[in-house]
Amino acid sequence: MLAERRHQLILRALRSGGPAAVTDLSEQLGVSPATVRRDLLKLEEEGLLTRVHGGAVAEEGDQPFAEVAEVRVAEKDAIAERAAALVEDGQSVLLDIGTTAYRLARQLHGRRITVITSNLVVYEELVDDEAIELVLLGGMVRREYRSLVGFLTEDNLRQLHADWLFLGTSGVRPGGQVMDTTVVEVPVKRAMIAAADRVVLLADRAKFPGTGMAKVCGPEDLDVVVTNAPADAGTRAALEEAGVRVVLT
Repeated sequence: MLAERRHQLILRALRSGGPAAVTDLSEQLGVSPATVRRDLLKLEEEGLLTRVHGGAVAEEGDQPFAEVAEVRVAEKDAIAERAAALVEDGQSVLLDIGTTAYRLARQLHGRRITVITSNLVVYEELVDDEAIELVLLGGMVRREYRSLVGFLTEDNLRQLHADWLFLGTSGVRPGGQVMDTTVVEVPVKRAMIAAADRVVLLADRAKFPGTGMAKVCGPEDLDVVVTNAPADAGTRAALEEAGVRVVLT
């Protein structure tokens, strides 16, 4: 079993059943206790769980998409409107997972553009819009968060190019580092960054500093940040030093 799959199963077991012992996880996964301990160490480094004596307990991860979609909708719509104004007809756009990217998709109806996404809710929003060329990336379905992840998604992205990437985040650290709470999403986000000419971070006020221990990228990988909250002095200085343009809604 691939390590990525073991990590998913470990987190699922911890979140559904509470703290679990190494021996129990070893039996469930069919691997040695030593392998489980290495997996737990890796997941703890990513901020996804806390190791306790003989086992581990999960940290709070991403909330299901349906729950997050109802939070700060007006703020996300304002960010989405400003972000949509950056796109010109004929351009190609990568839309990341998450609820703000979904709100952005709603702003793109009727535009003569290409949209590439691993976000199933974005796909459902745009699939009937004949003006838009829509590309859905392949991959493993992450049902609760309505996204596609894994090596198939990353391989698809290596074959594609986009003018813009609109990137979501769980948090932005004072040094400008973009973070995520879920390790399986990080390689897809990095592949999206590599496939795009310009990277726009969509981050409402709750994302400064937000959550997440898995680093997606540094400020040097960003071109624009669209937000409704002026960043703190440290974050602002890091973004300015990296040449990032901050657009306030």
